[in-house]
Amino acid sequence: MKKVEAVIKPFKLEDVKDALAEIGITGMTVSEVKGYGRQKGHSELYRGAEYVVDFLPKIKMEMVVEDKDVEKVTSVIVEAARTGKIGDGKIFISNVEQIIRIRTGETDSEAI
Repeated sequence: MKKVEAVIKPFKLEDVKDALAEIGITGMTVSEVKGYGRQKGHSELYRGAEYVVDFLPKIKMEMVVEDKDVEKVTSVIVEAARTGKIGDGKIFISNVEQIIRIRTGETDSEAI
């Protein structure tokens, strides 16, 4: 099993969620996060003073999928989240040793 973490632009969340639902991925955790990368933030004015916003708002989506589904999931995320502009985000994939559903005690694939 693999954990897929995608950091995307906030306005792309619904597009990505809907695209994942179409391929049967319905369980995920979503967090509002802030990030800093090549986009380098931007300047804003507040009460006449200029300040730099380094960390930009992003959405972090996390889901655990079977190994065989990783390529399909990542391609769907890339397609749905891409705007073609800097700051579209990143996808991180890591191994998952074990999953346990607390309510039932089910493990691994049955717990996804």
